[in-house]
Amino acid sequence: MSLHVDRYEYAGTSGSGAPLLLIHGWGMHGGMWSGVAEQLAQNFSVMAVDLPGHGFSADLSHFPFSVANFTIDSVVDELSAQFVEPLNVCGWSLGGQIALRWAERHPQQVSRLVTVASTPSFVRRAGWVHALSVEILEEFADNLQHHYALTLKRFLALQVRGSEQEREWLTVLREGLFSRGEPDLAALQSGLEILRSCDLCSALPGMSLPMLVLAGERDTLIPLQASQYLASNTPNGRLAVIGGAAHAPFLSHPDEFVRHVVNFLNEK
Repeated sequence: MSLHVDRYEYAGTSGSGAPLLLIHGWGMHGGMWSGVAEQLAQNFSVMAVDLPGHGFSADLSHFPFSVANFTIDSVVDELSAQFVEPLNVCGWSLGGQIALRWAERHPQQVSRLVTVASTPSFVRRAGWVHALSVEILEEFADNLQHHYALTLKRFLALQVRGSEQEREWLTVLREGLFSRGEPDLAALQSGLEILRSCDLCSALPGMSLPMLVLAGERDTLIPLQASQYLASNTPNGRLAVIGGAAHAPFLSHPDEFVRHVVNFLNEK
């Protein structure tokens, strides 16, 4: 089974332009990109994927891996098998880590990379303090088993905390969360394990592709220092900070987000 993909075409373009794949974050689905995807389709051939266990790719039984070995590499290999030709990739949060690992594992497939509110390591480690404590993710994993919907909604609240028009964007996220059905519980647990275990800090110096690191000025999940590190420790990385935005700048500040992405991807 292939992953579900939404394709966006702007009137009169017929899907022309360089291919651009959008990868969503933990617990969400590709439909969350729809607003900016329609704008980006004026310049690119835009696709938004539903990751395994999420949205219209929710049935894990059709994929060549079990829940027990649902890892970042198995997701990357699934993406690599489905999207063979070189393309630009934009990943949000967990999707950013997946995109980074894809660029490391299959560098010939990722032409340019945009990370959005992402980081090489979501949890604190020895020598890495720009992150959440591992206990917070473990608490999420434990609560997920007992209070599924409440835990997801709590995570949404953390994503918009501190942003301009916080309540409005929390409503948007909550409305979109289950618009494609509920994500698979095992996939959510595996996603949290990826966030807990993945550490790409040492891989960054070897990633020579052009990379744009987009960060929300008020993001309480990903400290700005993590985005600064990600941009400065890749040979061709650069940082763009969207003022007033939290963890979902493509929702709260779509025009500024699109402008950054279009300018970066259109560079020669």
